[in-house]
Amino acid sequence: MRSLPPNPRGDRLRLRVGLLGGSFNPAHAGHRHISLCALRALKLDEIWWLVSPQNPLKPVHGMAPQDLRLEAAAKVAAHPSIRVTGIESVLGTRFTADTLTALRQHFPFRRFVWLMGADNLSQMPRWNHWQRIFESVPVAVFDRSPYSHSVLAGLAARRFEQARRPARRAGQVVEATPPAWVFLHQQRHPASATAIRRQGLSPFAELH
Repeated sequence: MRSLPPNPRGDRLRLRVGLLGGSFNPAHAGHRHISLCALRALKLDEIWWLVSPQNPLKPVHGMAPQDLRLEAAAKVAAHPSIRVTGIESVLGTRFTADTLTALRQHFPFRRFVWLMGADNLSQMPRWNHWQRIFESVPVAVFDRSPYSHSVLAGLAARRFEQARRPARRAGQVVEATPPAWVFLHQQRHPASATAIRRQGLSPFAELH
């Protein structure tokens, strides 16, 4: 899916939507796991997987074409509340901060929350306009061993320390005025895209 449908005014107001961005090279059970955890913990209506045309922090070499990554991700998601989209190609955005701005303009009747693993929180200061992400939408960070302790002492967590909400109130963070973020512990999933690629088998072979 290259786009999402328009945002009709008759749609249910303030639909709560989690945004999980990434290369999904390939999508795997870990992405689905964190999405299902987010649906429950944050009381979300939907999760959108934003399959990036090309992550600016990752090499082009070894990156499968976006169409194949979208198709593979849709098979992995396999859930009525998880929508797989390549909407960044339509919006013409490369960076998360710009994507969030465009989505909020295009879908004014959505309550968005950005979802990420703890490992990405530690890398966040390398992202373009990373502080604007926290200032645009609430953020939910999911524990991912062995990163938990180090990321909470990192630059991003320290910069927005006062905006952190307790995990027991995770269901309220989507309605909070940014900056607002929560760190959630959940049962960890061992799957990783890097490990899958290192197996030497193309996860997209069956899609050709």
